[in-house]
Amino acid sequence: MLGGYANRIAHIDLTKGTVEYSPMPEEWARKYVGARGLGVRYLLENGPQVDPLSPANMLCFMNGPLTGTNATMSGRQAVVTKSPLTGTVTDSHIGGWSAARQRWAGFDGLIFTGKAETPVYAYVQDGVVELRDATDLWGKGIHETIRILKERYGEKDLSVTAIGQAGENLVRFAAWVNENDRAAGRGGTGAVGGSKNLKAIVVKAVKKLPKAVDQEAWKPAHKQALATIMDEKNITSPRKGGLSVYGTNMLMNVTNTMGALPTRNSQTTSFGEQAELISGEYVNEHILVENPTCHACPVACKKEVEIKEGPFAGLRMESVEYEPAWALGANCGNDDINTVAKIIDMSNDYGFDAIEIGNVLSMYMELSEKNYLNGHPTLEWGDAMSMVTFTEHMVAREGVGDILAEGTTLAAKAFGHLELAMAVKGQSVPAYDPRGLKGMGIGYATSNRGACHLRSYTPASELGVVTPSTDPLAWKGKGELAKIFQDLHAFSDSLDLCKFSAFAEGADEYAAQYAAMTGMSYSPEDVLTTGERIYNLERYYNNLAGFGEGSDYLPDRFVNEPSTMPGSEGHVCELDLMLEEYYAARGWHNGVVPEEKLQSLGVV
Repeated sequence: MLGGYANRIAHIDLTKGTVEYSPMPEEWARKYVGARGLGVRYLLENGPQVDPLSPANMLCFMNGPLTGTNATMSGRQAVVTKSPLTGTVTDSHIGGWSAARQRWAGFDGLIFTGKAETPVYAYVQDGVVELRDATDLWGKGIHETIRILKERYGEKDLSVTAIGQAGENLVRFAAWVNENDRAAGRGGTGAVGGSKNLKAIVVKAVKKLPKAVDQEAWKPAHKQALATIMDEKNITSPRKGGLSVYGTNMLMNVTNTMGALPTRNSQTTSFGEQAELISGEYVNEHILVENPTCHACPVACKKEVEIKEGPFAGLRMESVEYEPAWALGANCGNDDINTVAKIIDMSNDYGFDAIEIGNVLSMYMELSEKNYLNGHPTLEWGDAMSMVTFTEHMVAREGVGDILAEGTTLAAKAFGHLELAMAVKGQSVPAYDPRGLKGMGIGYATSNRGACHLRSYTPASELGVVTPSTDPLAWKGKGELAKIFQDLHAFSDSLDLCKFSAFAEGADEYAAQYAAMTGMSYSPEDVLTTGERIYNLERYYNNLAGFGEGSDYLPDRFVNEPSTMPGSEGHVCELDLMLEEYYAARGWHNGVVPEEKLQSLGVV
């Protein structure tokens, strides 16, 4: 068997209340690496036709071969399932310490099927998984759930990943959260947990770093990867650059200035001077109190804050990151950083995807603006306190909150105005307007899990963070660029390394670390080929799930309503031209993977 793995998968049948253990299929590990790739392979075996909220759906907590090692930024885990929000395959990654502890406890993956008769949680320690009664935890928020379980088992060497009331009530964009505020946010993975009566996963494990098979090769490979991240001469390196100082929210002022910040449900591409009031710079100066970090990470991009004034004064929480700050800020016409922080904290406690909830609220605000509500209560742009109230209605599925809990696309459809849903395949767009950052347009459209910035983070090139640097307002070449980024990120997500490692590392560093850890000969070309195989596996799953030709698209607003703001004024997103280029690079037929492509990559 390859090195770098625990070579142990727990298969938990919640209906029967049984746990079985198996080695990881070596052929699958060689083809799909781990974490994201391996999880999707298990999902394919389970069948793409399952109802996402049925007992038949599979919920996987998967590590990669670098998870929990001393590889820099290796504290990530992939939660893989069929999404109740999109109907596609989805993987959502979570940081903190739970992934590392799962590896130290002796597992590459925990795979749940079925539905428990009453609420349960999984207790993981020393290569064993036990199901324990969670009746007393059901109905509680994530913060209280974690507190109770840490009191029960002790804080030392313990991680808890849990769902809140959003997951229990099957809100379609519910999340899993660990360490109180790190979320596997996108795709509704928490709702799948709720549908199975699975409240939490508790992992107790003493730190025990796995060792590489080839220690002599590991030392220089690890040293080189760390050096790229810590490079003091490179202002764009994760450690040297703004991530360590301002966190991900360093991007707020940047995208606002270049006319790429979607505002008021993407009606405009800039929030003007108000963007400063919700920016990383503003947070750093006014409410920042701490810089916590994840396993094996020197970057510390998380920013713990404390609200100093107003009705939420005294609230201390993590983390006012870029996408949630945008979603609940500029996208809702809200420049009150205190309320933005409050709703992010509510999302962490209830277990919401803060990106999706911001889009749901902004879509509803536009419905209000245009008098499309048919008697439902209105919500005005920037009405921060009412945003808090609507969030509470959503988690409880009360009144109009029951409609909004279905997510942006289904809610907009229920109101008869699907055109107001800024979403792709049912998942809302993040904080990059494709009229000002053209690469995000093709990235959103072709993402296998619905609109997503992390499948293909082309802004790294368009903002000059990595080479080659490209013009953000040029469409030509972006189809090919998106494919390369998608393949590279599919591999790094399967290792599983933090996405920000790609600001410094590339295929060379990934190949060297993977080869040394597993003992398998591996080249940079192998990295991209494997990433391509994983991306095509996901697309194949989606094709079998009913996503056929024409499933790659953007909301009409991005392709037909020109930007009116400085930086991108007059621009639309030329999606059709980029799709033509992209499909040629992929070898796909209008979004469908042909049989010969699958065969050439060894998927079938």
